[in-house]
Amino acid sequence: MRKIIILAMALSLTVVNISCKKGADKLGNAVLNLGGEQDANAIIDFNNNFLDSYKSTSKHIEGILKYADAAVSKSKGEEVLIMPIVISSMDYSFSKIKGVPSGFEKDKAAIESDFNIYKTKKETIEKKFEEFKSYMNSEDYKDDKGAKAESLRKELETEANALYLSGENIMMKIKPATDAAEEVILKDHPLKDYIISSKSVMNSLDSVVELLGKQYTGKFNEADAQKKYDEFDKAVEANSKLVFDVKDPQYAYKKSQFESFNKNASNFLDSYRKLIRDSKAAGKIPDSNIQQIDSSYESVLSSYNSFVK
Repeated sequence: MRKIIILAMALSLTVVNISCKKGADKLGNAVLNLGGEQDANAIIDFNNNFLDSYKSTSKHIEGILKYADAAVSKSKGEEVLIMPIVISSMDYSFSKIKGVPSGFEKDKAAIESDFNIYKTKKETIEKKFEEFKSYMNSEDYKDDKGAKAESLRKELETEANALYLSGENIMMKIKPATDAAEEVILKDHPLKDYIISSKSVMNSLDSVVELLGKQYTGKFNEADAQKKYDEFDKAVEANSKLVFDVKDPQYAYKKSQFESFNKNASNFLDSYRKLIRDSKAAGKIPDSNIQQIDSSYESVLSSYNSFVK
């Protein structure tokens, strides 16, 4: 596994985008000179669509790189029982991005530059993957003893790393304006307290994932892992204790989504405890545990996104 829960996933919190955005225009230019609700919504839409795209694209590329590894092995005569199946990318969010909103102001040009790199690398990787499949399906590797397979794998890895870098640059650059836009949208919103508290849970979870990513590729440190566990446990407990008391009937259905989010966060703690126990015994984080953490993280993130949308 080249990346534990790719950084895009670790940071891909869909920002609140709920209806009934009361008072959005009252803040006017008070926060990052945002022009009220319209600019705030444009920034949030870009944030959400890009993060959804990056998450989908990253998963797709991970599959391509696994295919490349298996292809190189097969081209060298090694036994490969089944070549990895790469599912077509369902990146619907990418097509929704029509441009970088003007609300990003001084960062707009830099974001556009990184986004163009992201777009170019995304297209290049698809073309090289098609070339790779043609090479393998025709068994041309029998003519060059796998030389092109090795070359294509290196090219794919280089392109993928460039895409990851551009994606991470975009996320860092859009965060300040996105946070400000969220303030605009949440102004006087009935769910404000629940969303802010839930976001704190996700921020703590991001910190957990970042630590596990480092320990997965390095050395397992039980004390550090336990410290992050305790911090996340505290955040989950505080959020779970909030009584969902929203009088507006249009938000009644949000109660079950809020409870589902807390349940999934609690389930993540179960997986985390198991990871600490198993890693302590093995002296490193086992692949099976990191995969379980990955799946559990997906569940927490999905339920969070459902709640705030």
